[in-house]
Amino acid sequence: MIIDDYCNKTNGRISFTREQGSEFAKNMANDFNPIHDVDAKRFCIPGDLLFAVILARYGVSQHMEFIFSGMVVEGVELILPEPAPGMRLLDEGGREYLQVNISGESREDEALVKSITQSYVEFSGQTFPRLLVPLLADQGVMINPDRPIVMYQSMVIDLDTLDISGALLESDRHRVEINGKRGSVDLAFHLVSNGEVVGRGKKCMLLSGLKPYDEQVNAEAINRYEERVRTLSV
Repeated sequence: MIIDDYCNKTNGRISFTREQGSEFAKNMANDFNPIHDVDAKRFCIPGDLLFAVILARYGVSQHMEFIFSGMVVEGVELILPEPAPGMRLLDEGGREYLQVNISGESREDEALVKSITQSYVEFSGQTFPRLLVPLLADQGVMINPDRPIVMYQSMVIDLDTLDISGALLESDRHRVEINGKRGSVDLAFHLVSNGEVVGRGKKCMLLSGLKPYDEQVNAEAINRYEERVRTLSV
């Protein structure tokens, strides 16, 4: 993954075009959420692209926490701070978009960065429909296909070691909490290298506008999404 293809760097700042964000979502993250389409009215840069940029800039740490606090759109310039245990990505007006907390050993190793980035992005791209749909169905609810509201809230990774070769992310026990039309989901995972678990983490999301589960409506929504993936993947 050549992250420079998906962002623009100028004097310690980064920005993104719609084309860069959309291409990363579809080609790297297998994420076909319409909000990442080039012509989307409410377009935003994928959170996983911000994650990839941070790892490319600061390396991999044993503990990494990412807290998303704002939607990045085309043309917004984010100021890359100096390396520190707690970092905030702000625009020139002082608006915050991302908090990054790191601790433990850190390593700016290109192979390690690539391995962790690709493994996480591939896992994250399975969120809909593979991971999220059955979790919600078990709770008797579903995402409203006419107005899906799923917000990427945070992500954390804890690594036992940085001596990792070819890390793979595998699903762990996920957590779902539903309160009426709202809910939260933690997609847990562990990292495996050479057959051994070397770390663990979770991706946290907030959901709104949930509907009672309807098998037919849910199946139709999944079919439309999969057809969209086939069409846009050509």
